[in-house]
Amino acid sequence: MSVVRRKTRKVMIGDRQHGFVGIGGDAPVALQTMTSTYTYDIDATVKQINALHHAGADLVRVAVPDKKDTLALKEILNQVRVPLIADVHFHFERALESIEAGIHKIRLNPGNLKDRPKVEKVIAACRERGIPIRVGANEGGIVERGNKAQRAEEQAALEQDYQGMMTSIMVEKLEEYLRIFADNDFYDVVLSAKSVDPEIVLAAYRECSKKFDFPLHLGVTHAGPPETGRIRSVVALGALLADGIGDTIRISYAADPVYEVEDGKEMLQVLGLRLRSEPELIACPTCGRIEIDLIAMMAEVRRRMGEIDVPVKIAVMGCVVNGPGEAEGSDVAVFAGKHKGVIYVQGEQVATVKEDEILDALFAEVRKFADKVKRGEAKLKNAKVNIKPPDPIGELGSGWDKIKKEGLSLPVMRG
Repeated sequence: MSVVRRKTRKVMIGDRQHGFVGIGGDAPVALQTMTSTYTYDIDATVKQINALHHAGADLVRVAVPDKKDTLALKEILNQVRVPLIADVHFHFERALESIEAGIHKIRLNPGNLKDRPKVEKVIAACRERGIPIRVGANEGGIVERGNKAQRAEEQAALEQDYQGMMTSIMVEKLEEYLRIFADNDFYDVVLSAKSVDPEIVLAAYRECSKKFDFPLHLGVTHAGPPETGRIRSVVALGALLADGIGDTIRISYAADPVYEVEDGKEMLQVLGLRLRSEPELIACPTCGRIEIDLIAMMAEVRRRMGEIDVPVKIAVMGCVVNGPGEAEGSDVAVFAGKHKGVIYVQGEQVATVKEDEILDALFAEVRKFADKVKRGEAKLKNAKVNIKPPDPIGELGSGWDKIKKEGLSLPVMRG
């Protein structure tokens, strides 16, 4: 599909050592996540950042609640090659310390913005270093807490129309925050308006896209475990992205953040907003016609796909009735019947093999086709060729072997 992106300002994040990532403007939608380690634990944090980068994250955010966390940033930055964002909550000093350490972007909690002189110090420091700032209006902390009269008024309005009023409050708060930045002549700002409710997320970001030309950071906050959170996230973020709204995304799970990267990457690829660099698997739904263990075969195909570094589309079909039509557009396909499998390469039958030979024969054809693509002798059917480059992080040496040896948490199939 062809998504027409909404026009926004563009901010740049990073440096020569860690690379540059654009958010907004003509930049692709950036994929980000957040570490779950204690930032002061340098080894654990570096290991996770590198794993997330290898999984496909363009940006990684780290929490800096204490000074011991900001003290660790300089050494962490020396050991990674992806731009980092410091997540600052209640102590503006952590922002200034992060900036001094060389961080590439600051995320300010809205609570920080109530003490204007302090936030203006952060703005001044970011302007001097060319560091963007993200500010957001999150459902969980947006209702006024200090002014009791204002809080009562907002809560009463929420009781009448929670979704509509919450959207209005979030947008009004963002306008209030932006006035502080405008007064300080600072415009390298990214906005977010998160909620656990997909309907509020949709309404808030659509309203923001009408009112502001700043790049938007999409997210559904505290979405839950991947099993349910991915549905909640895809419903809201997928709809916004398909409408051209959104310049960077983070899917939030109560789980290993590598799952956030996997699912965010897949969503962007499905929408045509990110090129695939690894194989794609399609498979028919199971039904009473299949005569093999399709689920077991598909799991093994997924495992072996980690060996292929070309975005070949592989189809695994459990019968010869609907299989050929459903596999249309695939590069390499197998149609499994009773005790045998028929293998096709871009629509041409190339082999018929016994059931116990299907997997080896299928991947022999996948590797052969992938090699032809690399040599320029074949073209992928439904995608541009985007070969994954060699490991960019020198410290990880030979890439996958070293990653596995060091025990980094990486998915078997990412695509």
